[in-house]
Amino acid sequence: MKLLVIGGGGREHALAWRLARAPRVQTVFVAPGNGGTATAQNIQNVSLSTNEELVAFAQKEKIAFTVVGPEAPLAAGVVDAFRAAGLKIFGPTQAAAQLESSKDYAKAFMVRHNIPTAAYQTFTDPAEARAYIAAQGAPIVVKADGLAAGKGVVVAATVQEAQQAVDQMLGDGSFGAAGARVVIEECLQGEEASFIVMCDGRNVLALATSQDHKRLKDGDQGPNTGGMGAYSPAPVITPALHNRIMREVIQPTMAGMARDGLPYTGFLYAGLMIGDGPDATRPLKVLEFNCRMGDPETQPIMMRIKSDLTKVFELAVAGRLDEADIEWDRRCALGVVVAAKDYPAQPRTGDIIDCLPQDTDDCVVFHAGTKLDNGVLKTTGGRVLCVTVLADSVKRAQAAAYGAIAQTHFDGQQYRSDIGWRAVP
Repeated sequence: MKLLVIGGGGREHALAWRLARAPRVQTVFVAPGNGGTATAQNIQNVSLSTNEELVAFAQKEKIAFTVVGPEAPLAAGVVDAFRAAGLKIFGPTQAAAQLESSKDYAKAFMVRHNIPTAAYQTFTDPAEARAYIAAQGAPIVVKADGLAAGKGVVVAATVQEAQQAVDQMLGDGSFGAAGARVVIEECLQGEEASFIVMCDGRNVLALATSQDHKRLKDGDQGPNTGGMGAYSPAPVITPALHNRIMREVIQPTMAGMARDGLPYTGFLYAGLMIGDGPDATRPLKVLEFNCRMGDPETQPIMMRIKSDLTKVFELAVAGRLDEADIEWDRRCALGVVVAAKDYPAQPRTGDIIDCLPQDTDDCVVFHAGTKLDNGVLKTTGGRVLCVTVLADSVKRAQAAAYGAIAQTHFDGQQYRSDIGWRAVP
């Protein structure tokens, strides 16, 4: 069979890599792909971007099903276009994808359906937003309402920092349409975790738990990024807490979307803040919803899958996820992002990647911001690579990942040296 993965980042490389290993797969096309997917076995890049181009390609190549990786095509209605053409695709509709494309929509949805989340207010007027921040005090969180590539959230330690974020988002237009409104919410304390499920409109299949590292620097310092590394499983999510998340967050979200006339299909990512206390009563609130898998959580999760993932997607697009099951490698998977110079503010591009470790069964370098330029691998974005390993423990996974990174080189590269620190005794 032939498959199509839409997107060009590390998440899409990892999805295509796992799908391409299935015995029935002839080719996984990736649109547009990156330097890593350009040279991978059974994977082929295709330079397509618009809904019309993607639909025509899927029809011509008789694509068995399509998987949407990033948020932008979902917000642009690619799922609606494929379904209108009678094509099988895994992802939410444009209307359902508002859970991610509008933070204000998501917060109102959660309040309406009694899903636990931080208290908030939405503003379009900078003066009103600044006054609200002054009244609430700090720390406080300022979010651009729309899609901002993982960089539209400022966790402000001071009132001044929060008001500067408002001025940037609402005032100078640097966030474009994404910053036309801001959501300002209370700053929650605790431990973050990523809880990702597959949905078919009625049924839900939970994927392995994971934990991302959003801050740029060691010790969770520095600015927020799209993610500097992740590992799976996340010890903070015990079996008891897993059941609570399904009962208090995932199932009410599915039921709420159905009641709102928007039955949810595709990946659903709940970013959670988990407070201290016994599992039965630990404070549990949703920080955000994403209508896709997380990046870099996808890379460790794909490394741990032992099943034929094509069978799971086939059941998902047929509305039969209740029949699906995934076999997981019991080992830990850990991925460290290697980012470009000056990421996340103004990442430098065009640097030559002149050294990479060889991929093995237990260590894979997933590409994100790369391209092949006349046979030369170069950087094209902020997060360039995600070096991902499998090992018997988080500590051993750390050692293996950083050993592989020592074999990785491009000018200006930066990475955290403590990915997985919460899970190391």
